[in-house]
Amino acid sequence: MLDKAFELEGFCVVRGPDVLWGGDVRRFSLPANRFDGVIGGPPCQAFSRLAHMVRQNGHEPKFGNLIPDFERVVRDAQPQWFAMENVKDAPKPAVDGYGVHSFCLNNRQCIDEDGKPADQNRVRRWSFGWRGGRVVLPIDVAVFESPVFCYAATGAGERQVPIAIGGSGKIKRNRVGRDPRKDILSHGTQRSAAGFVAVKELQGLPPEFDLPPFTIEAKVKAVANGVPLPMGRAIAKGINEVVSKFQSQGT
Repeated sequence: MLDKAFELEGFCVVRGPDVLWGGDVRRFSLPANRFDGVIGGPPCQAFSRLAHMVRQNGHEPKFGNLIPDFERVVRDAQPQWFAMENVKDAPKPAVDGYGVHSFCLNNRQCIDEDGKPADQNRVRRWSFGWRGGRVVLPIDVAVFESPVFCYAATGAGERQVPIAIGGSGKIKRNRVGRDPRKDILSHGTQRSAAGFVAVKELQGLPPEFDLPPFTIEAKVKAVANGVPLPMGRAIAKGINEVVSKFQSQGT
């Protein structure tokens, strides 16, 4: 999902190992000075607030903390910049020689391909690293949020909540409509193809997008756990702006 967003903004993305295809970032390294940037989203389970429940039951999150491996890949590659996505409670990465701008962004602040604010409420922490010093990443956000509120694709009981502005000027949550997106169950699983259609819509993917090798449940998990396209494209646009600015300055 993040790769796709960057490709749509003109980046050429070379993909590293993905656990979905049997890859393991812990056995991965890159040659130095061959890539302009490194993007990635280490598994978030270790920093999710649900991890407290997992640990209370005597278990540990499946993947653990892989942010050190993201940091190692950046150190190996020595790119001009990097961008890392995770849940809002995750720590920001630290790599010698890079300043890091870390911030939280809600998908509802981002603009979809139709120029409208996105419906899905999904907050993620972004860490933008720039070699040589900290640079604030500019993000183009919507002036007003969408009047339709949709819970994050991995949450329970997703549903559309239209919000009307009454004559008094007060916000009224006056209708909770039946929506196929409520078929998406907790932890990103669901029982029907309609759920896959719904999660694609929430994440900003076109209707024809598919993952043929996967079961329906696996498709929903893969898409729902990704970065929403509106958010990913907002990050990619901001990085394009920063890179263009420094190139024009000859730095």
